[in-house]
Amino acid sequence: MKKRISTLIVLTVAVTMFMVGCGAKKDDNTFKVGMEAAYAPFNWTQIDDSNGAVKIEGSAEYAGGYDVEIAKKIADGLGKELVIVKTKWDGLVPALESGKIDAIIAGMSPRADRKETIDFSDNYYKSYLVMVVQKGGAYENATSIQDFSGAKITAQLNTFHYTVIDQINGVDKQPAMDSFPAMRVALESGVIDGYVSERPEGISASTANKNFAMVDFTTGFETSPEDTAIAVGLKKKSGLTASINEILAGISEEDQVSIMDTAIINQPAAN
Repeated sequence: MKKRISTLIVLTVAVTMFMVGCGAKKDDNTFKVGMEAAYAPFNWTQIDDSNGAVKIEGSAEYAGGYDVEIAKKIADGLGKELVIVKTKWDGLVPALESGKIDAIIAGMSPRADRKETIDFSDNYYKSYLVMVVQKGGAYENATSIQDFSGAKITAQLNTFHYTVIDQINGVDKQPAMDSFPAMRVALESGVIDGYVSERPEGISASTANKNFAMVDFTTGFETSPEDTAIAVGLKKKSGLTASINEILAGISEEDQVSIMDTAIINQPAAN
């Protein structure tokens, strides 16, 4: 009888622990957001929590930028604690699909090909394409994309930025690069003559580095609205889309511009 009672106690404890564990998972009150933290002013990495930066999961570093501010508003609206998960660009969609993160808030465009695998919220920013070049160089005063005929141009890997380079007649299209910091290094060293970016990043690059200039075209790249829009990436049928859209509807275009302008001012010099 004593042995039987002991066995029942052990089973009861085991079942209780299992239920507590399941309950903890079910009641998880975090909102895990994936981003590169390397695409200023949308998102970047810094060493402290200044200007409202959020600690990166599993790191001593913090993430700041426009995407972080939007993520904070969404997390607040959902009543959840924001957790930033620093993830390489190519790893964002797999991380979302595997459940490692709840959303992608990383300056991602809601392109048709991406919609085949993930869902998107309404837009939370809209931009257009520019070129980042060396200040004082041969291309600083360009007004048309065709002024870059013969130039060594690149863009980030697996983005529409890279595909539009083909619109430049006679361009010397270089291999795509993994990140914007890598492209900035290549530009400053003269390995490339310029890289395609969106206007906020172009302003960010030329603000952070006095050797860079942003070319804002008179005759620019042909793009579609879905290319230049920015939205939150979500797992298919995640159940969060409607709630997030409601929160985003409360952020006016004027607010978006103000948040972006502040992000550009607050970016660390190294980003």
